[in-house]
Amino acid sequence: MPRVGVLALQGDFEAHRKALERAGAEAVEVRTAAELADVDGLVIPGGESTTMLKLLRMDGLFDALREFGARKPVFGTCAGAILLASKVLSPAQESLGLVDMTVERNAYGRQIDSRIVKLEPEPGAGIEGAVESVFIRAPVIREAGPRMKVLLKYEGAPVLAEDGRHMVATFHPELTGDTRIHRRFLEKLAAG
Repeated sequence: MPRVGVLALQGDFEAHRKALERAGAEAVEVRTAAELADVDGLVIPGGESTTMLKLLRMDGLFDALREFGARKPVFGTCAGAILLASKVLSPAQESLGLVDMTVERNAYGRQIDSRIVKLEPEPGAGIEGAVESVFIRAPVIREAGPRMKVLLKYEGAPVLAEDGRHMVATFHPELTGDTRIHRRFLEKLAAG
């Protein structure tokens, strides 16, 4: 059983922990750099990316996360996807640079503009059937680098993608009962 960490500084890390457990993983909350050594992969949840960035710096986790991601799979959702990006817009901010993409923060609008949509996977995505996607002040992937594999799109923009060992979702798969996205991440851990 893979042991997956969920960064537990801010955001709905509890929902990710439960989704990972339903998908068949042992899920543990991670708050320190030392705790990263005990996990096979990591989920960075949604929340507020600038706040998360400050907490990562205060807790000495920023560089540790970058080093972890150079060796092991990381899955970022919403703000977590922003933190994984190589470039962040609106406004520009520092990021871990682990995923070859440009992300625009809050591009779908304010909290009141949140929505739930069913999305059909891209051809060859390896996902069967529509995926319920919860968007809350979601970022938009404006550019996906050449090594990225886009799995889902919304309004023409990638919203679920892979970059080698890493995954990003601009929506919140942890807020549905569907564990397919988390299981997909667990497959990355099994692949090494």
